[in-house]
Amino acid sequence: MSEQLKQQQHQARQQRLKAQVDAAVARATIEKGLILVLTGNGKGKSTAGFGTVARAVGHGLTAAVVQFIKGSWDCGERNLLQQHGVEFAVMATGFTWDTQDRAADMAAAERAWLEAERFLADDSIDLVLLDELTYMLTFHYLPLERIEQALLQRPAKQHVVITGRACHRRLIELADTVSEVQVVKHAFDNGVKAQRGLDW
Repeated sequence: MSEQLKQQQHQARQQRLKAQVDAAVARATIEKGLILVLTGNGKGKSTAGFGTVARAVGHGLTAAVVQFIKGSWDCGERNLLQQHGVEFAVMATGFTWDTQDRAADMAAAERAWLEAERFLADDSIDLVLLDELTYMLTFHYLPLERIEQALLQRPAKQHVVITGRACHRRLIELADTVSEVQVVKHAFDNGVKAQRGLDW
């Protein structure tokens, strides 16, 4: 087959593809606040969530972040985004296997969720990241009904990103977009420690 014929076939395929994409774009006319869920056992859910926050801020939108299951340690995303006006609320207890204190963890979850409710009721905030929220339901630290209510009653154009493993099916049903991140391999399983600037 000549190079000219290959080019003609390639161009024809790409033109058909472009027509399909253009038609799909033309059909997508709804504009509203979205709920995005990033779940699964793979690495990168919080990273993707923070990437969405960075994208929003880069376009001049306002954003706020609530970090569940996070300690008081240094956080590269927080260091950067706070400089650009992103408000953070951090549960600051660390992992539950470190604290081993259910009552204290539940109290910390309540304090963090009160901040989340404040963000979710504020129509001046365009995007709210609820990082690792899924664990609050898995561990029964927060009631599902209260989370659903805050999500459903938020401002109409406000976007929400929820991250964490084993997302509750009700949040998946509420979401507009759900992505599941799966493990193929992970350096930690081969004894490589979490590294500053890459993992935190």
